[in-house]
Amino acid sequence: MKNTYILLLTLFSFIAVQAQVDRTVMPKPGPAPEINLGVPQSFNLNNGLKVLVVENHKLPRVSMQLSIDNPPILEGDKAGVASLTGSLLGLGSKNITKEAFNEEIDFLGARLYFSAQGAYAQSLSKYFSRMMELMADAAIYPNFTQEEFDKEKEKLITGLKTEEKVVSSISSRVQRALAYGKNHPYGEFTTEETVNNVTLSDVEEFYRDYFVPANAYLIVIGDVNLEEVKSLTEKYFTSWTKAVPPSFSYSQPKNVPNTQINFVDMPNAVQSEITVQNIVNLKMKDNDYIAALLANEILGGGADSRLYSNLREDKGYTYGAYSSIGNDKYGPSRFSATAEVRNMVTDSSVVEMLKELDLIVTAPVTDEELNNTKALYAGSFIMALEDPETIARYALNIEKENLPKDFYKTFLEKLDKVSKEEVEAAAKKYFNVNNARVIVVGKGSDILSGLQNIDYKGKKLPVLAYSKTADRVETPDYNAAVPTDISAKSVIEKYITAIGGKDKLESVNTLAMMAAAEMQGMKLDLNIKKTSSSQLMQDVQMMGNSVSKQVLNGDTGYMIMQGQRKDLEEKELDAIKKESAPFTELQLLNDDSVVIEGMEMIGDKNAYKLKVGENKSAFFDVETGLKLQEVTVTEMQGQKIASTSNFEDYKEVSGILFPYKIIQTVGPQSFEFIVSEIKVNEGVSPTDFE
Repeated sequence: MKNTYILLLTLFSFIAVQAQVDRTVMPKPGPAPEINLGVPQSFNLNNGLKVLVVENHKLPRVSMQLSIDNPPILEGDKAGVASLTGSLLGLGSKNITKEAFNEEIDFLGARLYFSAQGAYAQSLSKYFSRMMELMADAAIYPNFTQEEFDKEKEKLITGLKTEEKVVSSISSRVQRALAYGKNHPYGEFTTEETVNNVTLSDVEEFYRDYFVPANAYLIVIGDVNLEEVKSLTEKYFTSWTKAVPPSFSYSQPKNVPNTQINFVDMPNAVQSEITVQNIVNLKMKDNDYIAALLANEILGGGADSRLYSNLREDKGYTYGAYSSIGNDKYGPSRFSATAEVRNMVTDSSVVEMLKELDLIVTAPVTDEELNNTKALYAGSFIMALEDPETIARYALNIEKENLPKDFYKTFLEKLDKVSKEEVEAAAKKYFNVNNARVIVVGKGSDILSGLQNIDYKGKKLPVLAYSKTADRVETPDYNAAVPTDISAKSVIEKYITAIGGKDKLESVNTLAMMAAAEMQGMKLDLNIKKTSSSQLMQDVQMMGNSVSKQVLNGDTGYMIMQGQRKDLEEKELDAIKKESAPFTELQLLNDDSVVIEGMEMIGDKNAYKLKVGENKSAFFDVETGLKLQEVTVTEMQGQKIASTSNFEDYKEVSGILFPYKIIQTVGPQSFEFIVSEIKVNEGVSPTDFE
């Protein structure tokens, strides 16, 4: 009975308390949690290196970050020298070979990376002394050799060639070049030509000028103590030669006088890259810095933002739309809103992005938007504090940006105090919808007409065409009429005549081709064999092992991917049969489904575009008749992916012209196959198709 009485008393007390709480009123938030950041201890070496130490003994590990805070560096006609310098640093030193250096780091279970403006290392604390010695040795006594320079130069050029076919890479390049100008450090870009201008002596000079301790910081975080760090730093870094890097002045970038569309044609693009950008002058120490971050987050910071909700959730134009705002103590940076959209909705997406930019500077921010965004920022901020690299970045920012010592300790308190009015003022100040560049990179024949007819606030936006190198060019005319005497059949006939003639091509019974490309420093071998009897073998090998292989032998065939064999189904067999003939264009001569769709620019050449299959197009040079490109579009997981083959460097074999350079691009991946050998009516046997 007593237990029952106590239970009922507890229950009634709980009900009474509940009755006193008004559930219709949101509880007031408590005070912002106190942030307990490790306060860095610091000291300076005589050569200018400043060392920051944050002791954290929770785990037996330590990280070191070397950061050289140089002003922007203009590389000019030797753009790429900084990248090459960074790639050569850390390849051993004058005192230890590259092989021994890498082997020891692996043995210690550590990490050590270099860039042109710093380095980063992480290891167990018991190896801290040796890791600091290795970092200092590689940083102060680099072993720049011609052999390694040539290797890194070749890698860089290969990467640049790959980027030329990637829409996002071209978009990023053009954004910076148009915002800052190509003669500004932030606007210049690296090309094959500028890389070829760089010599080993240029790398050595760049290192001497800019990899110096005058503006350098070394941040050490982890299971260490100040005296140990001081002793080791003085031992290993004192010999770093004191020097002051050269300084330059640059013209200040400005916004365009009126909102305009800057269009770049990428014929291989299956989607459009849209960027709305303007110049901003924002620094971390500015009073409205946090308000600007919140304004950007509300506009396009994530899945709850206005841009994302509009373009993805409401309209279904894209998988995501985002915005970002930069800050830079040395000068102007950029605000940008971006989205990757389907070709058919490119113009509509531009309108919606401009509309959201206009709304955030004219319509009030809601209480819900502000509170949710503050909560998101606070949560991300607190979670990030568990990462030692975050602590290092915060400590470094305080030093480099001349921030108050308690900037991050009081960050949540400052965040909580930001008002709606301050967020709206920041949006008006930094999101300049009336002087914005709308940069659109995509397939011009599909999107240009729509862009030219955009009506924004009662006016048509001017559309200016640019090249992939951000040079002003004439706007392409995709409606140029194909001459009346030109047909799909006449285009194919001209091609057949150009490469050797119908009789010559029909005399070919077998064809064998060997080619090679590089992928991330590894060699890819391509071996293709065809016959006029519906036989094909295509084998891609790496290090002697098949990565991908397709075989067709009449009415049967199979494919091998990563060692797994699969017999081809009827639909797959039909598709491969169409590609198995030595010269497929002979079959297209009398194919009524092949139609001419117009004229397009492929590189700097005008070409006829022929639809040669349900999802395949071929482009033939108007002047020479040679085939320049093939594009096949497939759909995977709801996305259309274009596979592009460019044909260059035609050479004669047995009286027939063949392309000796084939550049294949699928999504962001691009491979440049250089043909080493072509055999006509030899080098093929029945066993090749077994």
